Amino acid sequence: MNERSRIGTESRRIILHSDMNCFYASVEMMLDPSLRGRAVAVCGSTENRHGIVLAKSQKAKEAGIKTGMVNWEARRRCPDLIIVPPQYSQYVKYSRLAQAIYQSYTDQVEPYGMDECWLDVTRSTGVFGSGMDIARMISRRIKEELGLTVSIGVSFNKRFAKLGSDLRKPDAITEIPEERFREIVWPLPAENLLFVGRSTRRKLEEYGITTIGQIAEAPPGFLHQLLGVNGLALKAAAMGEDYSPVTHRDFQAPIKSVGHGITCYADLNTEEVWKVMLELSQDIGHRLRIYGLRAGGVQISIRESELGFRQHQGMLPMTTQSPSEIADRAFQLFKESYHWVMPVRAVTVRAISLSPVGMPEQVEAFTDVHHAIRQEEVDNCVEQIRERFGKGAIRPASLMGDLKMPFDGRDLVRMPGHVN
Repeated sequence: MNERSRIGTESRRIILHSDMNCFYASVEMMLDPSLRGRAVAVCGSTENRHGIVLAKSQKAKEAGIKTGMVNWEARRRCPDLIIVPPQYSQYVKYSRLAQAIYQSYTDQVEPYGMDECWLDVTRSTGVFGSGMDIARMISRRIKEELGLTVSIGVSFNKRFAKLGSDLRKPDAITEIPEERFREIVWPLPAENLLFVGRSTRRKLEEYGITTIGQIAEAPPGFLHQLLGVNGLALKAAAMGEDYSPVTHRDFQAPIKSVGHGITCYADLNTEEVWKVMLELSQDIGHRLRIYGLRAGGVQISIRESELGFRQHQGMLPMTTQSPSEIADRAFQLFKESYHWVMPVRAVTVRAISLSPVGMPEQVEAFTDVHHAIRQEEVDNCVEQIRERFGKGAIRPASLMGDLKMPFDGRDLVRMPGHVN
């Protein structure tokens, strides 16, 4: 029996999506009541005019402050703006406290970022009441116990539940029932549907498809030709045919990649891109060792200053845990593929095609295996020194000085579902 048939034989699903409103800024205002009711922005570098807005309060949002805006532009747009530094340990703490509240209603709680979670409460209704009843309980408890607010969507699948939580903010509950989803969802802009990003939206607009309903009504062959299998998936989602389950709270996704990315506080030139990649690779190599894995390939993601996005990947001549070899391959991919249409602002390096340490591998005839062995011995020594004396005890000389990277603890934040 396939997933669709199996679900059809069971009771109708009741899915919630809970999104904590203006999360970082709300935590800051809860910790410091003098900030309440004011225009507040959490910025990654408060002492530098090129720091980036990471989050903003509702009042700051109403003043035109946007995530990703640099400090000086935000202050120009809102002279009364109060800029505060991020406290990532606090955000992690309150995220976990919120999840503990969710888990008191169901064991099917799936995080989607630090401030969002899906909940499948289908089997909880006999104890706690309807999906709307549970949403009201959660909203009240988050407010009373944590001093924060949430927007909650209630629907029969994950995508529409998230869409519901996005429709009304802040501090709101929106239901999209199965029997009425067409009248509620189909008139909405196409980009309101999860996974319709800027590039997909533009492609759809070229053919006059601007609403979710038009995606649902478009011929499947056309969408497949335009967007590949993603086009068919979007059509199914627009039709309400999302049968993806909400994972159990203890679910641990298999490690498919190990990566690290950062948004810098100023534009990067070529040499600075190399330094950032090398710095990011230090963490990647360390975590590969912790997980007992080796990388067979490297993927890079480059975001321009105007938020354009590029992604490229390539294989390594042999598997490795070496930060320098990962960084070398990442930078080679960058030089081969990036043509400097816009300055670089954000860089992500990811180790892919992972395999367990000790797994035999076939290498090409001209691969310098002896060099790789010597490099591994050097990396082992570096790792031992760092383990004994701390991460900063030894580092490449090229990484001394200003890397234009924020070192404010944001690497504590890990997106669920994969290893950052």
